[in-house]
Amino acid sequence: MKILQPPDWMRPKGYSNGIAAKGTMVFVSGMIGWDKECQFRTSDFAGQARQALQNVVDVLREANALPEHIVRMTWYVVDKQEYVSAYKEIGDAYCDIIGKHYPAMTAVQVVALVEDKARVEIEVTAVVPDGRND
Repeated sequence: MKILQPPDWMRPKGYSNGIAAKGTMVFVSGMIGWDKECQFRTSDFAGQARQALQNVVDVLREANALPEHIVRMTWYVVDKQEYVSAYKEIGDAYCDIIGKHYPAMTAVQVVALVEDKARVEIEVTAVVPDGRND
């Protein structure tokens, strides 16, 4: 995996501008902040983001993938201000679950998510290096 950082650009904080990778591609559907029984245990944005990130890692594990194999992450949020206000708690959850790996990332505010109680949905693409999936 190679981080794509033009030499004359400022370094982004908390994400990469781009990543090049070879291997088996893994596509994780949008994960929301409910648990394995499809129950929301919190309406708190940061709490839902933490659960959604854990759900991503749980699905990746099924492909023998690790958080550091994530090359792209898209966050869909229903309230930009709620997202921005929770930066610190989101950052803590991210570091706890994903670690110090920062893929190419996008955040988009949307009108609504399919599940009415969902505050955030996180979609991921990962690339498992050749030889790891054997």
